[in-house]
Amino acid sequence: MIAHLRGKLTQKDPARVIVDVNGVGYEVFVPLTTFTSLPDQGSDVSIDIHTHVREDMIALYGFSTRRERLIFEKLMTISGIGPKLAVTILSGGSVQDLVSAIKRGDLARLTAIPGVGKKTAERIILELRDKLQDFTEGPAALPVESDVLSALENLGYLRAHAEAAMRRAMNGDTDPAFDVLFKRTLHILTKA
Repeated sequence: MIAHLRGKLTQKDPARVIVDVNGVGYEVFVPLTTFTSLPDQGSDVSIDIHTHVREDMIALYGFSTRRERLIFEKLMTISGIGPKLAVTILSGGSVQDLVSAIKRGDLARLTAIPGVGKKTAERIILELRDKLQDFTEGPAALPVESDVLSALENLGYLRAHAEAAMRRAMNGDTDPAFDVLFKRTLHILTKA
């Protein structure tokens, strides 16, 4: 099975990308959170992969982080949730936000995701709440990160898009100034 791809990003659409690995183009379906965190078309890219095999097809689903792939795979263990709905659920916000909503039993947050009704949301909470108790939390957000996200949301950007763009904008910087991080993130968002 394919577990990871590294190559050139030859095509980038909100729901799917094509990664050229030594002359072979792999079509990879991605959630919006991964799409917004990917580099520009033509750049080198590295994507965590889940290979989904059915009788009539093989599909690749890609994620910018291992945590995102793990949640995707946990969602697919629930009856009635296939890969397309799992991608839609992940596209509804950050992994941390989703995990927190499941742990809190936040039906309103889950049913706000297109395609997730009350019964599906209840099943997600019932089946995953205990399985996510030891799910490692991401690193704590710096105060400047919260400020940048708040400013971008006030400008009308979706939180998931802003978070993904901000991850790219951080680029290893452990203590960026607000104006520097805000400008970098806004630049990434306006190019997408």
